[in-house]
Amino acid sequence: MPIEVTMPALSPTMEEGTLSKWLVKEGDSVSSGDIIAEIETDKATMEVEAVEEGTVGKLLVEAGSESVKVNAPIALLLEEGEDKSALENYTPSGADTGGGEPSENGDEGAKESKKSQESEKEDKPSGAKSGSDGKSGDKPAKPASKPDSGGKALSRDERKNVQTETSGGDRIKASPVARRIALHEGFDLADVKGTGPKGRIVKADAVKAAEEGLGKKPAKDKAAPKAAAPEAADSSDGPLAKYGIARDRYELVKADNIQKISAKRLSESFRDIPHFPLTVDCRLDALLGFRKDINAKAPEGVKVSVNDLLIKASALALKSQPRANASWTDEGVALHKHADVSVAVAIEGGLITPIIVDADQKGLAQISEEMKDLATRARERKLKPEEYQGGTFSLSNLGMFGIKDFASVINPPQGMIMSVGAGEERAVVTDGALAKATVMTVTLTCDHRVVDGATGAKWLKAFQRYVEDPVTMLL
Repeated sequence: MPIEVTMPALSPTMEEGTLSKWLVKEGDSVSSGDIIAEIETDKATMEVEAVEEGTVGKLLVEAGSESVKVNAPIALLLEEGEDKSALENYTPSGADTGGGEPSENGDEGAKESKKSQESEKEDKPSGAKSGSDGKSGDKPAKPASKPDSGGKALSRDERKNVQTETSGGDRIKASPVARRIALHEGFDLADVKGTGPKGRIVKADAVKAAEEGLGKKPAKDKAAPKAAAPEAADSSDGPLAKYGIARDRYELVKADNIQKISAKRLSESFRDIPHFPLTVDCRLDALLGFRKDINAKAPEGVKVSVNDLLIKASALALKSQPRANASWTDEGVALHKHADVSVAVAIEGGLITPIIVDADQKGLAQISEEMKDLATRARERKLKPEEYQGGTFSLSNLGMFGIKDFASVINPPQGMIMSVGAGEERAVVTDGALAKATVMTVTLTCDHRVVDGATGAKWLKAFQRYVEDPVTMLL
């Protein structure tokens, strides 16, 4: 019996992913532990290992396929002694019965797959004969009705051409037979109302649409003047139509998984978390001098940045104000025992927050080396889930872009995130006299459910003390 290879859950929050690349092909032999594919999750590209040994019998999901549900079958392995004949009457659990595509309902698995199979009975001709031994392996007779569905699954080239999403990015739920009819008859599946389970478009829906002439363009009027005035752009088309912006007025760039997941989580955070900002100015002259001194004495190849110093100061402030190192849960307030600092790193198409674990216990040289390694692998999308998921506090620094001050959106389940602006020379008053100093503005965004104004202010005071008198970070 073939062994199913399913879409793995590469992180606790992963619900679906993109199968970006196959590293094996049908007919290849694989052993447990072999790398067989690359999966793009919400934050990184991860390698997938085979958990069983066997021969790759069939790749059910093409490379580049998006929104593949966790636990959906993506390939079939043949066990020792099996050949491709073992695949002829085998239907993967949770898979569409006609095209080898993952189940539309993902997590509901075989239960929904069974419903899908029943709804597709109408796709098979009633005159199909069963074998004399009671088996149903004989090929069904070709249906007499038109349009001809071809009686088989879509080929690789046809699957590339058939429509799978609406203009708004929603997946179209349709049987392979219905997709084939739409492809051959030239109509848009988005215009067809499905009568199958959960609105799925089945063969009868596609046949009806074809019979009603859906997609057939009327013949051009030969008597029409050649130099007809150009039609106005249709503002009812495209995702911005509701704002009156015509589709031809912009270029639509498809969002990747990172952008989609980030947009979803940030929206939930901003909507659901009662947050408030606290802002303070920190003088940097002592910190900059301290950095210069330690870099002069650091081992060769080690160069501590201002950001490394801010990571250390943040972690020490969390330990000195443990009530601020907290997360809200439905069961109560979680007070973290460790100061794990998430640091925002810009990558192509989004943002990721690798974590310096136990930052309060690490030296500046170690923090510097870890941060460089994490940032490099983040941009290459090679981080492991445990290296960017979790954390008890976040730091986002836009000072290198000249941003003076800003407020960030909280990164759940953390209770605070600090936004760091650029250090710049400003006029300050010291002991009643006007002077010049390098000043940096920081804004702390707090989850009011766990960090009230007084607690946030105490944390900022501790952070400011470490920044303005950095030698205390060594005590």
